[in-house]
Amino acid sequence: MSRFCLGSWLPTSDKACTISSMTPIGYLRIGELSRRTGVSPELLRAWERRYGLFEPARSPGRFRLYSNADLARVQVMQAHLADGLSAAEAARFALAAPAAVPAPETLGPALDEPLRELREALDSFDEPGAHAAIDTLLASISVEAFLRDAVLPILREIGDRWERGESSIAQEHFTSNVLRGRLLALGRGWGRGNGPHALLAAPPGELHDLGLVVFGVALRDNGWRITFLGSDTPIETVAETARSTNPDLVVLATLMSSRLGSHGDAVRDLAREWRVLICGEGTSPDLAASLGTEYVAEDPVDAAAGLTAARSRTTA
Repeated sequence: MSRFCLGSWLPTSDKACTISSMTPIGYLRIGELSRRTGVSPELLRAWERRYGLFEPARSPGRFRLYSNADLARVQVMQAHLADGLSAAEAARFALAAPAAVPAPETLGPALDEPLRELREALDSFDEPGAHAAIDTLLASISVEAFLRDAVLPILREIGDRWERGESSIAQEHFTSNVLRGRLLALGRGWGRGNGPHALLAAPPGELHDLGLVVFGVALRDNGWRITFLGSDTPIETVAETARSTNPDLVVLATLMSSRLGSHGDAVRDLAREWRVLICGEGTSPDLAASLGTEYVAEDPVDAAAGLTAARSRTTA
């Protein structure tokens, strides 16, 4: 198991699967399709149901995946709506007319250089250089793509290299602190808005919360509001905060099962009042069942998208 703090959430090196393999290149989740087009997820789903505007593929986790042709179809429909056509007429034209397919948003060759510069800056303790490279990436791609194609692979790499003795504890801590600071900056104001509300915490004794920060940013990018309590949080404090904030979801993440198991009664009491999800290397379906909680095995980005899609289906 990777010692690196995000390794508590991500697949370990012997069973790793990249995010790109879970979301094929050229496919978008509904949140990203909504972001690019300015059309709400609810309206996109309505167009799919009423007019057959899309026939989305499915990820291995059964999440809807929209192609760049779907993106182009939405843009054509928007143009016809702007011309005064009804939604039914606009959909008919969008389905009939060939549309230019936009290029997928990926870390292509133009961004290989800032990604290389980021890795080198982190390895050499060059904080200004790391921030400059991150600025370039964030100016060019979405937050989801930044998390999926830059942050998560770098964190896996540093964890794997530490296991092989190819990087130092100092490099690990430096990388963690730089990325954590930028992610928290991306999450600034993440408690505002009208979306569903998630309360995030690591249980008593759990000092690593970078995976939880990534999850919070990914949820925020999918329209959630976040209350973040961070590391080493007493379960009683989580419960008090939940009673004050009335979240739709409570998330507990940990490296070691004992950090939840030793507080089993308190976690079970929490789960009787709130929807509680547990995640991290120290969790399992059996532990979740014993605590009356839910379990997620996906990485933070896919977990956030899956929770959003599932919530959308239940509220549609």
